[in-house]
Amino acid sequence: MAKRKTTRVALTGNEAMALAMKQINPDVVAAYPITPATEIVQLFSKYVADGEVDTEFVPVESEHSAMSACVGAAAAGARVMTGTASQGLALMHEILYIASALRLPITMCVVNRALSAPINIHCDHSDTMGSRDAGWIQIYTENVQEAYASVIVAVKSAEKANLPALVTTDGFVLSHGMEAVEIFDDEDVREFLGERKPLYNLLDIDNPITIGPLDLQDYFFEHKRAQIEAVFESKKHIYDAHREFEEFFGVKLPVFVEPYRLDDAEYAIVVMGSSAGTGKDAVDVMRDERGIKVGLLRMRIFRPFPFEEIQKYLSKVKYLAVMDRADSLNTMGGPLATEIARALYHLSERPIIHNFVYGLGGRDVPLENFYEVIEKMQWIAAGNTPERMVDYVGVRE
Repeated sequence: MAKRKTTRVALTGNEAMALAMKQINPDVVAAYPITPATEIVQLFSKYVADGEVDTEFVPVESEHSAMSACVGAAAAGARVMTGTASQGLALMHEILYIASALRLPITMCVVNRALSAPINIHCDHSDTMGSRDAGWIQIYTENVQEAYASVIVAVKSAEKANLPALVTTDGFVLSHGMEAVEIFDDEDVREFLGERKPLYNLLDIDNPITIGPLDLQDYFFEHKRAQIEAVFESKKHIYDAHREFEEFFGVKLPVFVEPYRLDDAEYAIVVMGSSAGTGKDAVDVMRDERGIKVGLLRMRIFRPFPFEEIQKYLSKVKYLAVMDRADSLNTMGGPLATEIARALYHLSERPIIHNFVYGLGGRDVPLENFYEVIEKMQWIAAGNTPERMVDYVGVRE
């Protein structure tokens, strides 16, 4: 299908996410503000006050309450959205697991921000990485355009898979950074999504069900196994949602990963979020000016983990640098590196992997960080053995 009509406007990441929420016109939004995500729900609340959406906006006393209200509304059949960051996401942690176990397709806009302590309001991925095992689909965006489109396709993905989904932007880098964005018409977005068809509805009095009962040794494992299988199955639903998005809007989004100059690469970098743009520039310099065969793989969807795509693009690479914007505090580095290592471990051909943690607490990520990473991989390729499994890039010693 030909590309749908779009309008080119200048938006920050927060404005783009709020606008996407307006166009989606969810039934319920329950939220509590937190820097640097405050503007998302603040701007959306203005759409509500001005009568531009039909949403029931529920201001609550905490993020824990926000997610609890979202769970109740979604279980009653509503299309539900919210937004948060950092400590707010951490405060939701208990309810995140409940939302996914109850198979509720809540969509959440998250602005990545470091977890305290020390208190910090700038970007790293420690907040969403701290919730990586809560059963939510996790989408990480590179720029404002992608953040806008990803919120829309996340709703479709979540409702196909009957699992909650979160879409992230890097705090202040994207959330407050303004870019030119091609936006769709409100009517097209709503036509694309259609009406939510819930898996169940607590308000269906003709078919009463019990939600959230005590579940002990006899059946807990079986019920949890069913949820686990839903996560396995969600990959095909996410692919289908992206295919339908492309067919409807005429716009192609990378699904789980985005390869960049990897065809003949001997060295590769894996990275998530806005840093990928800088990484691509560094790859161009290293290839075109220094003659180093290096490529990059951007992780766009971290949950469900795309192990098949990782194997497809990285098994032939000789040396692999995985860059984490969070540390697991496990003495082995960040979560992205450990999971990629697991995805590649059993293959007969696999690269030598080294982890690099970077950009914590909003530390700037210049081209030099990527040069340093590849220089370290060349040092390893020369037969040297690092003292640790992880290096910390851009930190003062």
